[in-house]
Amino acid sequence: MEVEKKYITSDELKKHNKPGDLWISIQGKIYNVSDWAKDHPGGEVPLLNLAGQDVTDAFIAYHPGTAWQYLSKFFTGYHLKDFQVSEVSKDYRRLASEFSKLGLFEKKGHGVLYSLSGVAVMFAICIYGVLCSDSVWIHLGCGGLLGFLWIQSTYVGHDSGHYQVMSSRGFNKFAQILTGNCLTGISIAWWKWTHNAHHIAVNSLDHDPDLQHMPVFAVSSKLFNSMTSYFYGRKMTFDSVARFLVSYQHWTFYPIMPVARVNLYLQTFLLLFSKRKVPNRLENIIGILVFWTWYPLMVSCLPNWGERVMFVLAGFTVCSVQHIQFCLNHFGANVYEGLPQANDWFEKQTKGTIDISCSSWMDWFYGGLQFQLEHHLFPRLPRCQLRNISPLVKDLCKKHNLPYRSLSFWDANVTTIKTLRAAALQARDLANPMPKNLLWEAVNTHG
Repeated sequence: MEVEKKYITSDELKKHNKPGDLWISIQGKIYNVSDWAKDHPGGEVPLLNLAGQDVTDAFIAYHPGTAWQYLSKFFTGYHLKDFQVSEVSKDYRRLASEFSKLGLFEKKGHGVLYSLSGVAVMFAICIYGVLCSDSVWIHLGCGGLLGFLWIQSTYVGHDSGHYQVMSSRGFNKFAQILTGNCLTGISIAWWKWTHNAHHIAVNSLDHDPDLQHMPVFAVSSKLFNSMTSYFYGRKMTFDSVARFLVSYQHWTFYPIMPVARVNLYLQTFLLLFSKRKVPNRLENIIGILVFWTWYPLMVSCLPNWGERVMFVLAGFTVCSVQHIQFCLNHFGANVYEGLPQANDWFEKQTKGTIDISCSSWMDWFYGGLQFQLEHHLFPRLPRCQLRNISPLVKDLCKKHNLPYRSLSFWDANVTTIKTLRAAALQARDLANPMPKNLLWEAVNTHG
């Protein structure tokens, strides 16, 4: 005899969206993931952000087909009474299914092998140049080469964080620690924590940490309301200091990028030595110690402080190109407040991303992330497949009247600076009263 199905409404499901009470819907079936949240490989943040609604699109995007078999143990016995699927979601799921049948998620190419080989060669050249040459120009070149090594190593760390690039999970974790912690000094644990939140709520002013750079940058005047960051759990105060810095952000954007890496080092230490639960904390700390052993030693081998400073700045400046690229992908795109809802997850991804158009021979330089929308829609897809699926994604966006923006590197820079300038000019509006600041008043007395 068939068991009668039990139903709950979307309004009832929305009530289960708090820590300790996290319910989600996947294809109309209700799952209780309250106890699983702390063990979720992607961290608690994605579940906290999406709880209380249907998450089918996000589940498909971030999980392999093998994950479906584990859902049954979380099933509550309830189904979603008013379960509906939008037309764009139907097409998105159909496309994801086709990619899976074609084996695109498993066809990873040899990009990671080439990248790791290139990183090893560049590292060897840097060591040789620092230890075996007295030329200041060689030392300067090695500093810049080290910055380029960081760029390529970051791409491998990014790939290994989204899908398995090695033959086993153990080797994949080793690749993450090696390319992230050991070689770049940035914790893969910190990256996963922030990056997963970014993907789930891309360009949400109050939930996406990649847009929360107050008091230095603000991509929207909405941030002038001292908005609360639900990711960091604190208020992003827009005071007189923030007003002053934001007012000139379109001028300071490029000068700040070379030293932005210092903030990433700081964020790594703050997370690893915090009370927050950090997966593989010990391995991450050991990896960071490896970086802070070899890098200072390499710098100390240079003959004088002038060359040491030059070496460090050269590396930071070259690597800043990558920091700029990441900003280009999102700063000029649409922003919103709150979280994506069940039926607009796909739309939020399209509106919050910008692709960078380039020739295929430049794919190695951008690490595949010039196809930012394609990556956000299919984050488990190997980078070598992103260019191949780009026309299909473009057609899907066109069919549903959704934005598909692909700009040249130059135009993307122009768009980003225009966005920053627009917010800066609004911040300068003295008609909006703020606490007095003598420096601000002195600079802006005459407009």
